[in-house]
Amino acid sequence: MARIAGVDLPKDKRVLIGLTYIFGIGVSRSKKILEDASVGENIRVKDLSNDDIAKIRAVITKNYQVEGTLRTDVTMNIKRLMDIGCYRGLRHRRGLPVHGQRTHTNARTRRGRRSGVGGKKK
Repeated sequence: MARIAGVDLPKDKRVLIGLTYIFGIGVSRSKKILEDASVGENIRVKDLSNDDIAKIRAVITKNYQVEGTLRTDVTMNIKRLMDIGCYRGLRHRRGLPVHGQRTHTNARTRRGRRSGVGGKKK
């Protein structure tokens, strides 16, 4: 089993898709990593040699920020927006959509379920 950046990659998937299980790596970045490490995209994770895994690990640690450090940076950026009191920070603080979406209807993911005026009668 390949373990890269603290994540166990699924054995039966192709390496191209397996790398996307790492936070901060999508399909396009996965292609670039495999190209830099000179590893084929269609190889299954279980068929990778230790040398291939080492190459992939080296490319990721050298060129990209993933997993814990990336999560920390994202949360610190949001915290900074909230601390300076900008509009985006206020929206984060109130749990409302940040990028200008409408909230009169929709926005249930950010706002949660709302009960009606009197609630539901039994």
